[in-house]
Amino acid sequence: MSISFQVGTQRIRFAGKTDVGQVRALNEDSILVPKDLALGIVSDGMGGHACGEVASALAVETIESFYRGNAELAAPTWPIRVPQIDVERDRVAAAIKLANSRIYRAGREDASKKGMGCTVDSLYVNQGRCFIGHVGDSRVYRLRGGQLGLVTEDHSMLNDYRRMKDMTDEEIANFRHKNVVVRALGLGEEVGVDVIVEEALVDDRYLLCSDGLNDMIEDQAIAEILRQDKRLDAIAQQLVDAANEAGGKDNISALIVTIDKA
Repeated sequence: MSISFQVGTQRIRFAGKTDVGQVRALNEDSILVPKDLALGIVSDGMGGHACGEVASALAVETIESFYRGNAELAAPTWPIRVPQIDVERDRVAAAIKLANSRIYRAGREDASKKGMGCTVDSLYVNQGRCFIGHVGDSRVYRLRGGQLGLVTEDHSMLNDYRRMKDMTDEEIANFRHKNVVVRALGLGEEVGVDVIVEEALVDDRYLLCSDGLNDMIEDQAIAEILRQDKRLDAIAQQLVDAANEAGGKDNISALIVTIDKA
């Protein structure tokens, strides 16, 4: 099922699915499909033997708790008054940095959790805008006017190499360190957070996903599935099924957010 919230003059709908895939024994992904707050999260745990699933769960729990604890900052100023964009931008970064601190500290205090980490993408809708936080190589896509665009930039070794030199499709496919992330929660005391602010337009559809989805199916296939006029939970399930049918080599998570008229 999907869930929706009225936020200002819009209705925001969420639906998500997560799956262990066809190869892994444990699902280290964690997602938040909200119940009463227009906030969605996808986190991909890293280092299976080092409690990646603990890191991703802690990230989701911390970010959600932070937003709840600071609910008074999200005063409904829009569309009556000018949106408090800087306040919301700071909340995104602060929530994710707090999650990083807790994961890093937990890894330092418990030897069995040493080295655990995770990626994270969060999307919060308020005051007519989407506030997106991003660390790692999980992704946020946006379908607007039928066209799919990548909102986030992968914090990965492959992406760093691609920025430094033109790489052929063959070089990309054969790159030995394709899944090495250069930025993630839990790897250090501090972490840089990408914060993206976009106007929330009616009929926009966002996808937050772990790399177990976009590594298995091409962006064109993702776009075709997202364009369908179906229930959001059915679309999320179809994305997961497509990744599994393509091999399901990693855990798979898909969270869909749609902006509708109220």
